[in-house]
Amino acid sequence: MARESSTVRTGPGGRSWTIGNGLVEREVRFEPGKGLTTAGWRSLVTGTDFMRHAKEPGAEFSFVADGQHFRGAGGGFDFLGAEVEEIEPRGKALHVRLQARAQKLQVRASYAVYDGHPVIRKWIEIRHLADAPITITHLVFEELNLSAAAPAEMQLSAFYAVQPRELFITGRVDDAAILERNAKTGEGVCLMNEARGWMKRTETHSWGGNFRLMFDTDLFPFERRIAPGETYASAKSSIAFFVDGHRSLDPRWVIPSYTAGVLHRGGSAYRPPWIYNTWVPFGRGINAGAVKELIPVAGRMGFDIFTIDDGWQAEYGENAVNLQAFPKGLDEIQSLAERHNMRMGLWVPLAAISAKTKVYREHPEWVCRDASGQPKFTGTASGMQAVMCMATPYREVAAQRISGLITRHHLKYVKIDLTTVFNAYGESPGCYAAGHDHQSWAESLGGIYEGMAEVTERVYRRHPDVLLDLTFELWGQKHLIDYGLLASGDLDWMSNVDDTTPESAGPVQARLLLYQRSLAMPAEAMLIGNLLAESPPIEERFSTAIGSGPLLLGDLRKLSPAQQDWFGGKVRWFKRLRSRTAITEGFFPLGSWLQPGAAAWDGFARLSRNGEGLIAIFRNQSGVRKVLVQIPAFCDGEFRLNATMTDMPAVKATGRELRSGIELALPAEHPVEVFEISRAH
Repeated sequence: MARESSTVRTGPGGRSWTIGNGLVEREVRFEPGKGLTTAGWRSLVTGTDFMRHAKEPGAEFSFVADGQHFRGAGGGFDFLGAEVEEIEPRGKALHVRLQARAQKLQVRASYAVYDGHPVIRKWIEIRHLADAPITITHLVFEELNLSAAAPAEMQLSAFYAVQPRELFITGRVDDAAILERNAKTGEGVCLMNEARGWMKRTETHSWGGNFRLMFDTDLFPFERRIAPGETYASAKSSIAFFVDGHRSLDPRWVIPSYTAGVLHRGGSAYRPPWIYNTWVPFGRGINAGAVKELIPVAGRMGFDIFTIDDGWQAEYGENAVNLQAFPKGLDEIQSLAERHNMRMGLWVPLAAISAKTKVYREHPEWVCRDASGQPKFTGTASGMQAVMCMATPYREVAAQRISGLITRHHLKYVKIDLTTVFNAYGESPGCYAAGHDHQSWAESLGGIYEGMAEVTERVYRRHPDVLLDLTFELWGQKHLIDYGLLASGDLDWMSNVDDTTPESAGPVQARLLLYQRSLAMPAEAMLIGNLLAESPPIEERFSTAIGSGPLLLGDLRKLSPAQQDWFGGKVRWFKRLRSRTAITEGFFPLGSWLQPGAAAWDGFARLSRNGEGLIAIFRNQSGVRKVLVQIPAFCDGEFRLNATMTDMPAVKATGRELRSGIELALPAEHPVEVFEISRAH
């Protein structure tokens, strides 16, 4: 796809605007009595107007302020003005300012477009101008009557945009992306709700084409006080246009390239480090002796970050080192890691801390409280720990603690973990305490997520190059990753799969998690624990790890020197490939990808738009010797596929053959093959 430039064109009279980039455009208008509306949403590639079935344009945005309803469409607002600005990465934003007639508040509706991405992004800001606080609820930051087809021709997929669903649904915590397509033409839109965790809600009424991207109103109800003079910015939405099988607009190109290049904090410049973590098998029993033996092996294998998980600290919530396990502290560990060309990483609990810590003793008023007023405690590997409320000044103390740890030990990576807003294993959500920076239990839910974002923002200001990992337990749901998390951190330790026995489903389960999220989420933001480097076959562990953010655990000392060198060679190969090829631009699951298992093969392709990248094939227990690989939206040209696991001869193929399907061999003695794809010269 060409890098189509972003534009905002202002119509006659200065009250209509067209936001686009040569691929897609959205026409927005303000008219007295009709308010702010979207008049058109067009694909400039196919010519389709996605509002052609709409009987009315939709509310644009809506919310309730102190019981009074406001909506963008209609007569509730007067026009104040509009501005256009340049934004990164390489785009433009339109800001339309409105004044409410019924209250002293203003709304700024913002629309963004980025070069080369057929996506329009949207959010609103509410500025309160009266003398007393107001409370906002039922906030919808994007509402449109938008449809890819008549209802009889429409299909809808939720759960990271891959699970077929009925047309009338409520998307929740696992539905960060919902995809609607025309079953006959393959043309459609992907709705991306960027609200955090449990706060997201997406309503679809697809028989009429109405979509509402919003905060939740019932299970995790949104509530937010806005003080006089304060401006509150909503979450964002992104709506992407696609065409199945189109060479540049297939969703497997459009969505991964946008999420990796725009929504992921690292953007297109990000290069994933290879991360080793001690949690399995060492757990809290990790000690200096084991670490000093592991570090030279990890360095030999090509890891970039050596992470000591839970067990290095004396108490949860303080930076003092466990001197029983590390009698000389962590300085010698840091020095040893850096001598072996690695940086150190550490595991850190955020809100779950020991009642013995200084901050808990001095500020018991900052603890979360349950509905009966009792302090909340959560189960951890170190026993029950107090849960501090992130909607209190505790967030500032936590940010200082993490920043101090990064400075003290020259950390490259921090794994931030454990319960905050909602325990992933069933404890009740939120905080009922009085005197916190929330006026109610409902407001505490969003306030705790906001507190986490404030912590990471403070840390990044002091340490812009550190990688922050916000785990699924921190975000409040098993296997959860979403755009709100990626706005606050770099990575998400998304799951803990079991890989401890030959019967464990480790790599298969890891690929299941990856495949089901790879359309909607940047693959390299996903850290999928706990694949063990020494578990046979090691080829499968390596080849699974290169599908996402590369992460391995295990007792590396159990690997033979030859196996360590094998890993080192393969890791260096992948780093070279990743440094010269933008494989984040496309992710294509292959074979039995939707639910991989023992009886069939699965695989994936990670590709740049010029067709270069890799294909990984996993036989599992299917017994197949050849597989048919088909990548419908592959580009034109001649290509060479070099086997990296075996000495099989290279395969030559054209882009046309890769689109229609080519046979690739799997030698009997190898359960996995990874092909590097390069253009033939």
